[in-house]
Amino acid sequence: MKVNTGHLSYCTNIHAGKNWAEDFKSLQQNFPVIKAALSPEQPMGLGLRLSNAASLELIGEASLKAFSQWLKANSAYVFTMNGFPYGEFHHTIVKEQVHAPDWTTEERKNYTLRLFHILKQLLPEGMEGGISTSPLSYRHWFKSTEALEEARKTATLHLVEVLKELVVIHRETGRNMHLDIEPEPDGILETGREFIDWFENDLLPLGIPEIRAAFKLSSAEAETLIKNHLCLCYDVCHFAIGYEDHAAVVTALEQKGIKVGKIQISAALKADLTGPEPENIKRSFEAFNEPTYLHQVVALKNDGSLLRYPDLPEALAGLEKGVTQWRAHFHVPISIKKIGLLESTQDDILTVLEIQKQKPFTKHLEVETYTWEVLPESLKLPITQSISNELQWVVNTEI
Repeated sequence: MKVNTGHLSYCTNIHAGKNWAEDFKSLQQNFPVIKAALSPEQPMGLGLRLSNAASLELIGEASLKAFSQWLKANSAYVFTMNGFPYGEFHHTIVKEQVHAPDWTTEERKNYTLRLFHILKQLLPEGMEGGISTSPLSYRHWFKSTEALEEARKTATLHLVEVLKELVVIHRETGRNMHLDIEPEPDGILETGREFIDWFENDLLPLGIPEIRAAFKLSSAEAETLIKNHLCLCYDVCHFAIGYEDHAAVVTALEQKGIKVGKIQISAALKADLTGPEPENIKRSFEAFNEPTYLHQVVALKNDGSLLRYPDLPEALAGLEKGVTQWRAHFHVPISIKKIGLLESTQDDILTVLEIQKQKPFTKHLEVETYTWEVLPESLKLPITQSISNELQWVVNTEI
């Protein structure tokens, strides 16, 4: 739905579905209830998530026509998509396989191109569209510096192939779409700084000659096209886990002329470990130790350094001396601040939304709390109520 600074929706990766038929059924059951609660009189957007299997089914002419008709009948529209998880995302062990196949593969490239051709058909006239994606790959799969560098190069060249297609689509149809890289803990691109460095030191040097040759442009024109079609997905949860300075990241992006494709409005878990109950706090984290997703932990030490754990069990195995805070990659409801002895990183969301209010830096706002099925029962509301509460909380910030 339209808010003061852009378009707000939720990511449909909260709904379980193995194929397009199941995805569509979930939308038909849940979206009208959510829209009636949040935007009964105005159109409401969707942040559509499709697996590879679902995308192969939806791209068929009959399926796309039926979905387009349903969108129109329900005063709904698609402006952003989540192209990060390729395969099943619920009722299975996902963990680091959320990155697979990664950007070193043709499978990831072809899946993403297919998503853009679907979005091209669904995107309302005059509205920009975006698709978020993996930060190249999972860094721990590469056991040497040489292997990691080769993966960065191969992945970047595959991304450039997608950018070429986006240029062609824009020229042929007028539809402007961007691919939004989503840094996350233990991705090859993990932080705002790593994303900016990759953009300047890998993407532009590799991409400018390719775009320049493909479209017979100057280097400056090629750079402009890259910056139009390759953006950052600002997942607040992921940046909060890394204790990032949101204002500094947004300012650095602006100074470099790098765009933010969307803000994913999401919250992580955190706790202060300097008080009298560190062991009880540790036990509180154990309630979130479930086997489906990676729940990386980043610990802040009293000297300001960070200690990174690849998953919650490794952090729970022992409490390091000198650690003052834990932050864990578990997407909890954004409308909740206190969770027993733990807290959410809701304050980080408020900081980012305030920056957006003062000087908008994107048009796409998407609530992403995909962990509903694996939340502790004390936090679990009926799914339509949970989503509606989160969206209403964002609306109440007057974003």
